[in-house]
Amino acid sequence: MVFAPDTEVALRTVVNLINTAANGREGLSSVADLDAFLAAEGFSGGRARDAAELESVRQLRRELAAVWTADEDAAVDTVNRLLRDANALPQLMKHDGWDWHLHATAPEAPLADRMSTEAAMALADVIRGKERERLRTCESDDCDAAVLDLSRNRSKRYCDTGNCANRAHVAAYRARQAAAN
Repeated sequence: MVFAPDTEVALRTVVNLINTAANGREGLSSVADLDAFLAAEGFSGGRARDAAELESVRQLRRELAAVWTADEDAAVDTVNRLLRDANALPQLMKHDGWDWHLHATAPEAPLADRMSTEAAMALADVIRGKERERLRTCESDDCDAAVLDLSRNRSKRYCDTGNCANRAHVAAYRARQAAAN
C-alpha cells in the first residue's frame, strides 16, 4: 500500500472519471451514465440527477485531467482552488462499511463539490508524498487514458481501459519473431 486506503480509492475514482473521456469517447453522455459511474465507484451522498449536475462532473473531469499531466505548481494551484471552492473542512467519518476516513464536505453538498474535494485531498497526498510520477498517461501510441501506478516498483505503463498492454506485448513479440527470421 502506497497511500491510505481511502486515498487509493479516491485516486482510482479520479482515473476512472478521467478515462470516461479517454481516446475521444464520451462515457458520461447522460445522467444515467453518471448514475452507473457513481454506482460502480460506490459514491454516496445526495444527488440532483439533472443535466447541470452532469455538466459539473464533466467540468471536474476536464480539470482533473489537466492536473494529471500538469507540473507540480499548476497541480497545487488547482488542488487548492478545488478545496477552496468546495469550502472543504476535513473531518473523520465512518460509514457504509468503511472504517475511519476523511471527508471534507457534507453528504448533502453538491455532487461535483464532493467529488472534487475527494479528488483534491487524494491529489494533495500524492503531491505531499512526492509521488506525482505515479500519475501517468498510457504509453500505448493510440491511447491517451490516465494511468495510476500503485505498483511497488513503479512499473505500470499501460491503462486499464482496454487491451493496451496486451497489444503492446503482442506487437513486441511479433517484432522479435520477424527480426529472428
